[in-house]
Amino acid sequence: MSFEIGPGTTMGEILDHFPSAKVGLFQRYHIGGCASCSYQLTDTLAKVREDHSIKASVDDMIACIRESEQVEAQLHVAPSAVAEALHRGEKLRLLDVRTPAEFQAGHVEGAEHVSIELTFDILDSWPKDEPLVLYSNHGRRSLDKASYFRAYGMTNVRSLDGGLQAWRALGGAAAAAGRGPGDETATQGR
Repeated sequence: MSFEIGPGTTMGEILDHFPSAKVGLFQRYHIGGCASCSYQLTDTLAKVREDHSIKASVDDMIACIRESEQVEAQLHVAPSAVAEALHRGEKLRLLDVRTPAEFQAGHVEGAEHVSIELTFDILDSWPKDEPLVLYSNHGRRSLDKASYFRAYGMTNVRSLDGGLQAWRALGGAAAAAGRGPGDETATQGR
């Protein structure tokens, strides 16, 4: 039996049953991704629609929520797929969305730190189909940032599943087997 969503369903209840709704709603309606478009977990779907002047019907919003898992799935990329693409020489822009201190402590070789300035540069002047792979420590922050970029028109943006932790694990295992990301694994002090 599936969970029934209606106008009186709270955002907390929705996110408990459809965790990917955060991504789907942000991409479609620009809600829930930043301070100016946030909502409270106790807000009902009808209140969020009204507060954010969403013209779509509640039924359209419910359809978006139900489709959100597929929307979020399009943002994920496995570390092994990124390593293989780099090995083939594909031009991927690796973007680290962690804090400057986290970036300085260690990052993927060749990655750029995503500052506020770089974020605006990407949105304003990079080709909309530029292949971007974003990562954070475990992949949650990078998924949020990938959703943000997708909502603003970047069409080829992905989030590294498992983040830097998964990348390092792949590099360690791959190095022992003599294949994999090699020099693209995390470096210290860069």
